[in-house]
Amino acid sequence: MAKNDLQGTLDLLVMKTLLQVGELHGYGIVLHIQRVSGDLLRIEEGSLYPALHRMEQQGWITANWALTETNRRAKYYKLTPEGRKRLEEDEKNFEHLVKGVRAVLRYA
Repeated sequence: MAKNDLQGTLDLLVMKTLLQVGELHGYGIVLHIQRVSGDLLRIEEGSLYPALHRMEQQGWITANWALTETNRRAKYYKLTPEGRKRLEEDEKNFEHLVKGVRAVLRYA
């Protein structure tokens, strides 16, 4: 997550969603993040789909085509074992980042 923390944060949110919910299509990922965050986080499709493609290339997620509940074809994403390892690392790195930001914000 160190290369680009914002990009890494999106990866973290997507992988955590897939861990929590299981296999899900892109729009479902967006809705889950929005709902769980109490509408504080909104992911734009222009950011999500390139991130999903990149994470798939990295081997962190896999994808397959299936029908949605409304009978539309959609790509469903699933976390891989390598993705689980990456998620653990990213969660630790994110906690360190938050700790550092909090320290700066509290500095008098």
